[in-house]
Parts: sequence; structure tokens; C-alpha cells
Amino acid sequence: MGLTFRLRSTPRQSVVTHSASTRHALHPAWGIAVFLLIALIGLFAVKWSPYYDRAFVAAQTHSIGQSILAGPGGELPPPSIQAALGYAMSYGLAIWKALLLGLLLGSAIQALLPADWIRRWLGGSGTGSILAGTLLSIPSMMCTCCSAPVVNGLRDCRAAPGSTAAYWLGNTMLNPATLVFMGFVLGWHWVGLRLVVGLVMVVGLGWLLNHTGRTDGTLPAMSDEPPCSSATVRPALDPVRALRRWARAFTGMALRLLPEYLVLVLLLGAARAWLFPVMDGGMDNSALWIAAAAVAGLLFVIPTAGEVPIVQGLLSLGVAAGPAAALLVTLPPVSLPSLFMVARSFRSRELAILVAGVLAMGLLAGILAIGLGF
Repeated sequence: MGLTFRLRSTPRQSVVTHSASTRHALHPAWGIAVFLLIALIGLFAVKWSPYYDRAFVAAQTHSIGQSILAGPGGELPPPSIQAALGYAMSYGLAIWKALLLGLLLGSAIQALLPADWIRRWLGGSGTGSILAGTLLSIPSMMCTCCSAPVVNGLRDCRAAPGSTAAYWLGNTMLNPATLVFMGFVLGWHWVGLRLVVGLVMVVGLGWLLNHTGRTDGTLPAMSDEPPCSSATVRPALDPVRALRRWARAFTGMALRLLPEYLVLVLLLGAARAWLFPVMDGGMDNSALWIAAAAVAGLLFVIPTAGEVPIVQGLLSLGVAAGPAAALLVTLPPVSLPSLFMVARSFRSRELAILVAGVLAMGLLAGILAIGLGF
């Protein structure tokens, strides 16, 4: 009776490959550290340092520059290709560094940060995740379009819609630099109005999105696809693979977002004379003008703090406080280009809630400005 022995063997190549990947792998904390380093250096160079110097200019001159709405002669140019290109050039020069930083951070979220870490802090449906998103937005200080890639990165890694929206809206509405500029240029009573309405918008809409999106007690997924490249919890981070994922995510984001973004900026630049047809004392405190200003502000796109010189110019021309307050609230948080940029990260119902909420806050700001005697 013969005996047969079967030996279980492991391919040598598999062992070598596993050993090599383990040897070159890093602890996941390295990915978090690299992301934070990029964020700190980028924000200091693009936001914190320039805004610090600009605050002294605002305090001394009570101005931070001319309104980006007006053309070289101080008036709105008629719709034309020249008007479109002129606005796109002025706007692009103001935001390109921040937009590049937003693309870098949005793609780095997908490649470097552990998805379970994002879900732990920003994936819950409670108030804690909304407050976390709000607090993260304060030092970010980006305009609505430049923060859109970060929003997409967070949602790809399953951050909750409410906390993500709180981060997105808080970038503009709770921007400390903009509030300081506003105090020196417009007056601190305008800062109080903006801060109160901004807090209600950021936290309130965040809470509303989380609760209207719930069905069986859980937050809906953005799509059926894998949430992000780091969705599976890994014991280590492969630096080569992480860099490749980062490059792919950055390229994909840029190719998907920038063409439509540029087209919409050109269209809005050409049509700004239609969106803001009257910029003088004819804009009184009637409900019609307040509503029209709120809608125009929601659609139009501006750089960070661009609403401050716009409102300053309107008030100097005799525009009433109601429409001015509506613009002060609806110009910064969303725009037509930024809504298109985040359209894949939110459901249609969630975007509708965001738009309706921003409009409602603009109308509320107009009513409060009139009631408080601004």
C-alpha cells in the first residue's frame, strides 16, 4: 500500500512581492501628516499671509479694492465676448492659486487620508459631525468654487452631506478674514448681521441635509461605486501607490471640473449687466428688489471677500440696505459654477435644499437689515 504525500507550496515570487511591499509601506499616519503639511503650507501662502497684510490695508483705507463687477470705467459692460473675457481674466487672476490648492487637497483626501478616519469625524448624522465640518471651514477660507474639489473629495470618502455642506458654506460665510475686512469697510453692524445669518445657514442647512437624507436611520451613499481609493482600512500606506492614486485623482478632478467651470465663468462674466441691471438708488427696500438681489447673488461667482467691495459700491450709489444685505449673504456661499462642480457629490434634492436655504437666508438678511435700520 503506497503512501502519497502532497506538499503545500507558496510561490517564491509571491513571498518576495509581499516582503517588498511590506518593507516599503508606511504607517497610515504618514498620509495624514503629508496632507496636513500640504494644507498648512498652502493655506499660509495662499490665504493666511496675504489676508493678514490685507487686513491692515482695510483698516487704514476702509477699502479692499474696486468691485469686480464693474469694468475699467466703473460701469457694468454690456454683454459681449470682451466682457466675458475681461471678467474671466480678473476673476482667474484672483482665484487660480486657491483653485489649484483646492484641487490638490481634494485629490489628496482620496489618496492619503484613511476613509474610516473621515467617516469617524465627518460621517455621522448628528450635530457633532456638522460642528466638525463647520470648525474645519474657518481656517480654510476658500471661495465657493475653490473649496468645491475638497467637498467632492470628502463626499467620495463618505463624509455625510450635512457636515460636508457645513464645511462648504462655512468657508465663505464664516471666513474670519472676510469678516474683518467687512468690519473696517462696511461697519461692524454688518459683520454682526452676516455672522448671525451665516451661522444659521451653515449649521441649519447642515442639520437639514442630514435629516432629510435619512430613510432607515442611516445616511445614503453618494453612489454605488467604491467611496474612495483608501476606503479599505489598511495596516500600512504604500507611498508609491498613494502617489499614483493622488496623480490620477488630481488629473480626473481637473479634467472633469475645469472645462465646465471656465465656460460658466465666461457666461456669467458676459451676462453680469443682465444679472445686475440697476446699480443705483433705484434699488429700494421693496420685496421685489430684495428677492432679485438674492437670486442674482446666488447665481453669480466672485472671489473670496469679493462681496465686500461690491456692497460698498452699491451703498455708495444709494442702493437700499435690504438688497445690499441680500447680496452680502447670497453672493459668497454658492454660485452657478460651484453648484455644477459639486453636482455629482449631492443628490438633486440636497442641492435643491441648499439653493432654497441660501435664498431664504438672503431674504432674511434683507428683512433684518431693514428692521434694524441699517
